[in-house]
This record gives sequence, C-alpha cells and structure tokens, in this order.
Amino acid sequence: MDTSFSANDLKRRHFLRAAFSGALVTPGVLNAEQVEKAVAGHFQEEARDLPLVEDADVIVCGAGPAGIAAAITAARAGAKVRVFEWRGCLGGVWTAGLLGYLLDFNKPGFNQELMKRLDERDMRRGTSLTNLCYEPEGMKVLLEEMFVEAGVKFQLHTRVSAAYREGKRLTTIVTESKSGRQAWRAPVFIDTTGDGDLGALAGCSFEFGEAEACPCQPMSLNALLVCQDSTKLAAFIHGSDPTKADGVAKDTLKAEIERTGHFPSYSKPTLFQVRDNLLLVMMNHQYGVPCFDAAKITEATVQARGELHKIVNGLRKLGGPWEGLQIAATAEQIGVRDGRRIKGRYIVNKDDLIAGARFDDAVVRPTFPVDIHALSKEANKSAGYHNGGVKMKPYDIPLRALIAKDVDGLMMAGRNISGDFIAHASYRVTGNSVAMGEAAGVTAALAATTKRLPHDVPWSEGEAKLKTIRL
Repeated sequence: MDTSFSANDLKRRHFLRAAFSGALVTPGVLNAEQVEKAVAGHFQEEARDLPLVEDADVIVCGAGPAGIAAAITAARAGAKVRVFEWRGCLGGVWTAGLLGYLLDFNKPGFNQELMKRLDERDMRRGTSLTNLCYEPEGMKVLLEEMFVEAGVKFQLHTRVSAAYREGKRLTTIVTESKSGRQAWRAPVFIDTTGDGDLGALAGCSFEFGEAEACPCQPMSLNALLVCQDSTKLAAFIHGSDPTKADGVAKDTLKAEIERTGHFPSYSKPTLFQVRDNLLLVMMNHQYGVPCFDAAKITEATVQARGELHKIVNGLRKLGGPWEGLQIAATAEQIGVRDGRRIKGRYIVNKDDLIAGARFDDAVVRPTFPVDIHALSKEANKSAGYHNGGVKMKPYDIPLRALIAKDVDGLMMAGRNISGDFIAHASYRVTGNSVAMGEAAGVTAALAATTKRLPHDVPWSEGEAKLKTIRL
C-alpha cells in the first residue's frame, strides 16, 4: 500500500484539523523544509516583518484589577499609556470573571476612589469595607469611562504572544488580535495578566502551585442567577456585612444543594445579592488545572458550567423559595486562583505573614487571611478552604516584589508578583491587587519619563507622587 503523501495532502490535513479546532489561519504555501518538519512533528513558521508602534511610555498587559489601577495611575503621573486585554471588556475577574465581590478593599487611594464611584451609581451592596458586593455589568462601563478620562489607550480582544529583550532589558512585545500580529515598544512594561504571561514570555523564572507544579488552588466558574423573590432566600444569601454570620449562610446553602442529591465540588458555596432578584453564586471547584494549559482549562470550564446548571436545575425542582430560579449568565472566564508567581527582587514569604513584616518600600499592607481552597475533591469533603496552619498578622509587600529579577524594565502587579504559595494565598485578592497596581503604575511612569529603570526609582519618590495625583 502506498503510504506517501504530498504537500497538498499535508495542507488538506492541516486545514481539516484547523477547521474542527477553530484554528483556521491565513492560507499560505508550504515549502519543502516546512513539509519535512511538519512530518517530523514540528511546524516551521516563516519569519515576517511586523508593523511596529512606539507611542507609549508604559505598556500594561492585562486589564484586570491590578492593570486598571496601574494604567490609570501611570497616566495620571504623566506617562503615555497603552493597555492590551484579551477579553472583550475591562476589569478581568471583576467583570469577565463575574467575581461580584471585593475583598480586602480597606486600602487608601484607588480602592477608595472606586468604591466612591460605585456608590455614586448605586452599584455597591453591603457595609463592610473588606467584603462587599457590586454590579459586574455596571463595572464594565465605569472602568471604560475612567480609562477615557485618564487618557489611557486600550485595545480589547488582544493577547500578548511574544516578548523580546535587548540584553537583559525588555524592549518589545508582540500581540495577536483580529488585526494580526503587531509589535510594540516602550521603555517600561507592567505584567498584570494575573497568570504572569508576559513575565514568562520575557524569560523570567517563576514558581507555580504549592511546589514546582500542581497541586495548585482550584479554579471556579461564577454565575449570575435570577430568582422570583430574594427575600425568601435571605437565609442562604451572604450578607456582605461584618455583623452577620455568613458561614451559616454557606452551610445552609450546601444543605439545600445536598437535598438535590448532589454534593458540590466546593463545600462552602456562596450566594450574593447583586441587586433586587439578581444574585451571584460561587459554588464549584476544578482541581489541579494549570493556568497555562488551554486544553485543561477548556475541560475545567465545560465541567464547571455543567455542574452549575445541574445545581441550579436541582434547586429549582425543590420548589418553595427556589421556584423559578435560573441562570442568567455564566462567566466569560473561569476564575483562576493560582498562576505563575514571577521571581522579583524580593519574595514575599510565609515568615513575613507570621511576623507581620515591615519594609521601608512597602506599597500595601494586606489584612486578608491565608485562604487556601481545597486542593482535591477528597480534601473538599472535610474543608472547602483552610489557612495552612498559618495565623497571619497584617504584613507589608515591598516594591521590590513588584520588580522582575531576571528582566529589566518589567514590573508585575496583582497575584503574579513575587511570593511563595502561602503568602500568595493571602495577597491574591483584588483589594491588594489594586494597591499593587497603583504602586507599579506610578513607579513605571516615573522610570519611563525620566529615562530610568523601575529598580532605580526609590519608593519614597513614588509615594510622594501618588499623594499629588490621587483623587
């Protein structure tokens, strides 16, 4: 039997694979070397010239909570700022992830400004400054307006796909979008991708999970629900209020889910009230999913969405207060707790939390406890989350943890800063991410506009600048 095939056969096979995977590319003609390498299990992409843009002092990759704060702060500090975001909206986990609640938000600066603006639009619920609920859809519009006000240039549906250095200094990134591949240069870059994508592309060393690999904290897919009468569900709704025993609401909700015949993959399911009869729920775990494995994230998303529908359909069949309950929307993106932690010039660690460390270049003081969600289905049966045996004291995160060690001209903000597994389980919440974004933004702006590198800018200078630009 003749088993030979031609370049046309290969193109046909590639086309069919692409068609069924949704990965169609611009048609091209394969040369002999490309055919040979493709047969051997590799594909050689031809080199090409890309359009290059140099119109920014600071480029921010990722428009989640940290990226929002970094971009607006850098712009207010006098820098020309560009932001790239792969989702279809600003806000990251706040919006595309339907997080719905803000944790450890009792911080000065941008945190307070954002709460004030939410209040002005009647988009905040709850009285606690450490745990409050907001409207995700309204947040999208608010953040877009704030970017426009600050003069930040931003491009959605655009993912950073490559990074290039001149020696040790990061100078250029490449993005992929509907516009194709584009190259961008700037004096300073900030990685606010959450998963440390830019740092990894630039060649930074990093840590992930509890050790060098998983076990890592589980992912969760949130959803908006609509009910007929939220007052009848009061016993199951998290109060977002320090005077209420919210753990009781979680346990009561779990008991109701178990009445449907299903034990939830997250044993501390939580229901929030967004407004009137619009609710938000977090009640699933997907275990052992690396943030950089697209196939596994896809599988986790599908499984999580299936469980959400199973639970909601089961609750609705119980009738009573659950009558008419339905899912209005599931999140665009599954929520990631554990991503890459890019090595910086300081590593925030477990001992810092135990001692309540203080630093001269402190940019934020987290007060959120160590929050490690169950690392497996078995562990979830006994506890949905735990503190790893660590009783933390409020501690400082130094600016050095936001500056890459291996690459110059690169900063990080948010959960991908330099820290160990235990510390990350505390500082990863969005109130701290916002404060880190502010610090990275002002430092990057000062560095870029004065032709310095971020590690050459003392925090005392950044802190002084922040005082003059905070609204």
